[in-house]
Amino acid sequence: MKKIGFLSFGHWSPAAHSQTRSAGDALLQSIDLAVAAEELGADGAYFRVHHFARQLASPFPLLAAVGAKTSRIEVGTGVIDMRYENPLYMAEDAGAADLIAGGRLQLGVSRGSPEQVIEGWRHFGYAPADGESDADMGRRHAEVFLNVLNGEGFAEPNPRPMFPNPPGLLRIEPHSAGLRSRIWWGSASNDTAVWAAKQGMNLQSSTLKKDESGEPFHVQQARQIRLYRDAWKDAGHARTPRVSVSRSIFALVDDRDRAYFGRGDGDDQVGVIDNMRAIFGRSYAAEPDKLVEELKADEAIAEADTLLLTVPNQLGVAYNAHVIEVILEQVAPALGWR
Repeated sequence: MKKIGFLSFGHWSPAAHSQTRSAGDALLQSIDLAVAAEELGADGAYFRVHHFARQLASPFPLLAAVGAKTSRIEVGTGVIDMRYENPLYMAEDAGAADLIAGGRLQLGVSRGSPEQVIEGWRHFGYAPADGESDADMGRRHAEVFLNVLNGEGFAEPNPRPMFPNPPGLLRIEPHSAGLRSRIWWGSASNDTAVWAAKQGMNLQSSTLKKDESGEPFHVQQARQIRLYRDAWKDAGHARTPRVSVSRSIFALVDDRDRAYFGRGDGDDQVGVIDNMRAIFGRSYAAEPDKLVEELKADEAIAEADTLLLTVPNQLGVAYNAHVIEVILEQVAPALGWR
């Protein structure tokens, strides 16, 4: 059994072919797709965060709105770039959104991806400390965020406050109990996956990974997941961690599907990104019976408990709901995921 959700980058473009022509379209259609996915029986609605781009950015208004409009589906990110975040203010936003959603928030955070602008985090007021890289800064922000989510008081109260304080040191409010266990780290390497396990975070692994062995993407990703689980066990955490992988998967069942995705699903690709040799996982596009056989061979999907389907959001809510529905009804049961 697997949890199956969708992951949207929330692109918008005024181009003639786009059904998502503005930022407002991207936000409102994201809410509509989450509602539709819940009605179809999907388990999660996840959203990517990119700054300085015509994509979804500030996540918490969207997460709160999705949480208010749905009742069951998980609401999450994949991922928030921690280089841009004030960890304490983020803890307030996250606590509020999680309370609105009734404890369904699943926050994926990370160092982030290559940017639209040069050192964009500096425009947000953040800079690495002496001797730090920007990746180090992102992990430091994440550690502060995790500590704050524990809900322990750390701030000395004003002896003459505007409103009465509870006794002792004060914590960030609102606090949502349990959110700390629903934070995920988006990892592109084996080392950062092990680090995430030590920190007690769940693991998100997407369709891009540092090429560490030259093997097929899914083989390297499966090894990363096993290393993560070994490190989790060694750290002695009490709970069982969760692991998600992302995939572009399209079942070709009608002329629209074949027109959009019927030209072949390709192979893994290798390139250089942020001075790192990276491997990009293949997409899957085939008739349902063939798709089932291809997905059976994906070792990383087999290792994960959660699968996030990346959706082409500019094709509109109705088409993306169709994509999700076909996977849930015609592919997942044949693989034993449902």
